[in-house]
Amino acid sequence: MPALPAQGLLRHTREHYALPAGFYPLETIFLALALLALARCPSLEQARDTAPGERGRLLGLDRIPEVKTLREKLTVLCAEPGRAARRSAGLAREWMEATAPDSAGVVCADGHVRVYHGDLTALPRRYVARQKLCLRGTADYLVNALDGQPFFAVNAPVNPGLVALLRDVIVPRLLADAPGQPGAATLAADRAAVRLTVVFDREGSRRNSSPRPPPDGSPFLRIINSPARTGRRTSLPRRPSPWPTAKG
Repeated sequence: MPALPAQGLLRHTREHYALPAGFYPLETIFLALALLALARCPSLEQARDTAPGERGRLLGLDRIPEVKTLREKLTVLCAEPGRAARRSAGLAREWMEATAPDSAGVVCADGHVRVYHGDLTALPRRYVARQKLCLRGTADYLVNALDGQPFFAVNAPVNPGLVALLRDVIVPRLLADAPGQPGAATLAADRAAVRLTVVFDREGSRRNSSPRPPPDGSPFLRIINSPARTGRRTSLPRRPSPWPTAKG
């Protein structure tokens, strides 16, 4: 639990959120929700089956808030759309500034499928590598530093592909928030200089990852050659060379 506030769980909460006067302050609600997430409770309803007294001692209380109370507090906190995104953007800028001396303008982007087991909506099917099946779910694209420190995440219920998200969402946000980018004079003097470098897997280099690939067959080349001057590092999908048939 002490690691959560150290990573910024309670940072800028009072600037973006406010709750009516009550027994549980804003910080307690954030810590209680984080504790349930660490305990792998997928919903607030399943918190009824946990021991409220034992969880409350971790928060310095006699018990954690009841499910009804948490639902009421969440309704108030989620009333204004875009509030969580603004706070997340501020935390991402602080984390990038803290890791700027070590990252040297290089970030990693990777996608993961979150399987949906409900029946309220028909989400598109995606291939889940760990189960080797096509299941309904959403895609989460995580942007991290080279050492794994997280910056931000992009959720895509309708997945347009890694290349489209890099071009339309991830790279513009990095150009706006990433610190330590070279200036216009440096970019003009060195044609090989880039503002930042994005590392991703071979999903971004596949020809079918973009709905309208350019004639040269490189979907991501449009980002590199754009005025944004961003570079990329990826692995090209290649067929393995056949084994030699001649006996040695």
